[in-house]
Amino acid sequence: MVVMTEIKEQGLIDALTEVVEVSNQDLIQENANVDGASPMGQMSKFGSEAAKFFAKEKLLSEEVVRMMEENFIHPHDLDFYPTGTTTCAQIPLGKILKDGFNTGHGFMREPNDIMSAMALSSIIFQSNQNMQHGGQSYPMFDYDLAPYVEKTHKKHLERLQSYPTNWTETELDDIAWQETDRSTYQACEAFIHNCNSMHSRGGGQVPFVSINYGTDTSKAGRMLMKNLLQATKAGLGNGETPIFPIQIFKMKQGVNFSETDPNYDVYQLALETTAKRLFPNFSFIDAECNIVHYNGTKESEVSYMGCRTRVMDNRHGDNNSIERGNLSFTSVNLVKLGLVATSLDDFYYRLDRVLDVVIKQLLERFEFQAKKQAQHFSFLYGQGVWKHSETLQATDEVREVLKQGTLSVGFIGLAEALVALTGEHHGQSTKADELGFQMISYMREKVEQASKQYDLNFSLIATPAEGLSGRFTKKDRATFGMIPGVTERDYYTNSFHVPVYYNTRAIDKINVEGKYHNLCNGGHISYIEVDGDVTKNTQALDTLVKAMAKANIGYGSINHPVDRCTSCGYTGIINTSCPTCDNHDEEKIERIRRITGYLVGDMKKWNSAKRREESERVKHQGK
Repeated sequence: MVVMTEIKEQGLIDALTEVVEVSNQDLIQENANVDGASPMGQMSKFGSEAAKFFAKEKLLSEEVVRMMEENFIHPHDLDFYPTGTTTCAQIPLGKILKDGFNTGHGFMREPNDIMSAMALSSIIFQSNQNMQHGGQSYPMFDYDLAPYVEKTHKKHLERLQSYPTNWTETELDDIAWQETDRSTYQACEAFIHNCNSMHSRGGGQVPFVSINYGTDTSKAGRMLMKNLLQATKAGLGNGETPIFPIQIFKMKQGVNFSETDPNYDVYQLALETTAKRLFPNFSFIDAECNIVHYNGTKESEVSYMGCRTRVMDNRHGDNNSIERGNLSFTSVNLVKLGLVATSLDDFYYRLDRVLDVVIKQLLERFEFQAKKQAQHFSFLYGQGVWKHSETLQATDEVREVLKQGTLSVGFIGLAEALVALTGEHHGQSTKADELGFQMISYMREKVEQASKQYDLNFSLIATPAEGLSGRFTKKDRATFGMIPGVTERDYYTNSFHVPVYYNTRAIDKINVEGKYHNLCNGGHISYIEVDGDVTKNTQALDTLVKAMAKANIGYGSINHPVDRCTSCGYTGIINTSCPTCDNHDEEKIERIRRITGYLVGDMKKWNSAKRREESERVKHQGK
């Protein structure tokens, strides 16, 4: 026992040494959104490695630790486990703005115009980021801010009416709306700049934020969305592509889907913007997994976090995202199960055992989180971010609030697991695809059983594997060697995705992956890779978005190259040299790519496995 403890402690010392020496890119850049080489990044990583050590030694059961060490499971954000934080939250922006809030240094009253409202929206994001370990989102950005566009219009109109003029009321109203339009653009521009410049967590990173919008058909709501998209399209001060907020455009039949829909023009602008800036992504209210929750109200429209997290089903309240979030999630290494299984029956037997351990671990973590007091998370609960949290006293446990969140079981490497079991992945054969669907269906049934048994919101998430993508693979390769189609690459394929290196048509990839979205109620996303300058062909993007909708995809995104020359500011596609200034220096070329649902300002911050994965992504041709 003493020897084992010494080995573990030496492992911690070795990891901390690598942080100090900045010698292990994969360690210090597990999260590409954090500058791991900066002083605050290093301090954060120091704390992270020590907290993981503490969690394994003091908080996790022996069975869970053994499953981790054997490479079957991975509890995400283990470093935050000792703090009792939750993963993410869908923030009720409209309510918080209207009621006002306190960040700990004074009360912020309700804003009186869109400029102030957008500024406070940034502050809410920044304040809340320090309360949790994952992302945060505004689920109804357009609806929540439209009233402050209206207030701005009223202020402009009252000012104009005070002037001695011969203008009619209609003319004054038109001028007031024109001035409101300019004010709204400036507010949106400032909001985007704030999201890319404010820092949280001791200065280690900008807040990880998302916004959902697209369905408000009011004049004020439409004005907000148009200006937000235009400001995004314009980019930051030197033309840089904004990394945050992750923008999710909600698609809905009768609202923005067809030419006769009231927000169709906003959707067209969204296509133009994603063609230049990679955002917005697109969610689909009418998808099978989302329409079941829709009752005609804005609150029941699906809302996603940027990477993919989805929080809808709720055994303890309304089935919507608002004022709720994910508590924690743990992923299963399907590839390892496929490699050790002696038969398909043996695979399911082993999967069942692993899922039992994951569910147990999620319950143990929930119990730890639930015993925390409201005062430990002053903004998260004191300002009403979570449903009914405003009723808690400072020393109250947060159990009754947190039980409305989700506990998610994730998975990685369906494609490689299928190759290990059948010799082909689900993009290659119908038989493998049918087996893959059965496997994920089995996992969904298992979490449904856990939900009923424990009266908590267990869900199945298609894991957004960033650091995990390479970590699982490295350990399995050390055990099983180099196996073609399984461990031969430096990464495992994310969740249920068809491998990025597999050459297939866009429509085929969409149709294969679409049916898995309904199974993964805790979150999902599908990507299509396109080549060339898509700003000149937004019709192709429209075709892909409509194909996603038809295939029952709940949340989708379109990837394409976005490069920027830091010498002259050119933004577009750069091969070996900048087409404007002929710059050949790769260090002066910023290559923006999507990593797991969000963007990173420079691929140099990616870990080695994700860089290799990106280099092998094929372009999906055809419809």
